[in-house]
Amino acid sequence: MIVRVVKMHFRPDQTDRFLFILHENIDKIRQFPGCIQVQVLRDTTDPALFMTYSHWESEEDLQRYRRSELFLSVWTRTKQLFDRRPEAWSLEDIDHLISKP
Repeated sequence: MIVRVVKMHFRPDQTDRFLFILHENIDKIRQFPGCIQVQVLRDTTDPALFMTYSHWESEEDLQRYRRSELFLSVWTRTKQLFDRRPEAWSLEDIDHLISKP
């Protein structure tokens, strides 16, 4: 399983616009083939800072999503709202390697 973490900081006057875009698309993202889960978190001290955690069956599924019309549409609209460069990481879930048998 792959976990994709994306840190996004928006212009303070654009957070409602981001939430609107998210509301329009979150169910479509969650239903995308290979997507297991999507979580969107907001910082408790900085309301313009959000992080997404998406869980994918495989790196191939994540890349298929990143090449999709859905992603391109959402990302094109979202990236215009940033006030800082976003950061992203793709991480392998290794819990199965350290769990007790």
